[in-house]
Amino acid sequence: MFDRRQIVTGLAGLPFAASVAGAQGAWQSRYPELVFAVIPAENASGTVERYTPFIEYLGRELGVKVTLRVANDYAAVIEGQRAGNIHIGFYGPSSYVRAHSVTQGGVEPFVVEVLQDGSVGYYSVAYVRANNPATRIEDLRGKNLCLVDPNSTSGNNVPRFAMSKLGIGTPDQFFGRVVYAGSHENAVTAVLQGTCDVAFNWWNSETDSNLARMASKNMVKSEDFKMIFKSDLIAGSPVAYLTSLPADLKAAITKAFVEAPVKAKAAFDRWSDGKNQGFRPTTHADYKAIVDLQAFVDQLRRQRS
Repeated sequence: MFDRRQIVTGLAGLPFAASVAGAQGAWQSRYPELVFAVIPAENASGTVERYTPFIEYLGRELGVKVTLRVANDYAAVIEGQRAGNIHIGFYGPSSYVRAHSVTQGGVEPFVVEVLQDGSVGYYSVAYVRANNPATRIEDLRGKNLCLVDPNSTSGNNVPRFAMSKLGIGTPDQFFGRVVYAGSHENAVTAVLQGTCDVAFNWWNSETDSNLARMASKNMVKSEDFKMIFKSDLIAGSPVAYLTSLPADLKAAITKAFVEAPVKAKAAFDRWSDGKNQGFRPTTHADYKAIVDLQAFVDQLRRQRS
């Protein structure tokens, strides 16, 4: 379990750290509005409902307008940060690494979510319908597969890496059809509707997963699905800001995130469905394994082209 007070005290001791009021004088005229964007995991209305309270809290803490942007796909967040139009982005690990690559270090992670048990990270899982006789991915040759997005860690990159280790090889050759659903919710829905026989998704715990969230909104019933694959632990999902932002602004943003579970508990609980402890600082070095994973996926793409 991490000590949030110790982290905040450490941040306050950094040479470039300043009070929000002092920080505003240095950067407010340059950044009267900050844009926060999230990768798509659920439908747009659900995303707005989830993050709006936190966006409002962030605006109060920073003393400037913070605008939520709901992206249509992962690439939109990456391209928005490359263009400098998105100041803060909430990513999956692979989409962050892709953003760091295409911007040539123009984005950097500053916090990562800490789960309820104090761990940092999550898993990629594969779901089929509960009545599907398959018990492992190898049982689904010739069936239809739903992935999430080419830049999704749990919904594309880890699954492709895992299937390669299982000896399945290229999913496009093993499965009858491979579909990118566009979001984690869409992938689950496709299995329910029969469009896909199996879909990959993110999973934190038995009570905290995309499937659990959909069930809590009465979109699906958890008992209609069964899990037939679970990956090794994946590095946690980071929030990343533009490297070019002033140091005092970056310090103020980081401080606001770390303090959120105390200062804005309701807003933070809405973000995480009350499942996470909070945020802790992170750096690009924490994503070395994802950089290697990304290289593997890029090699697969070159082989297919």
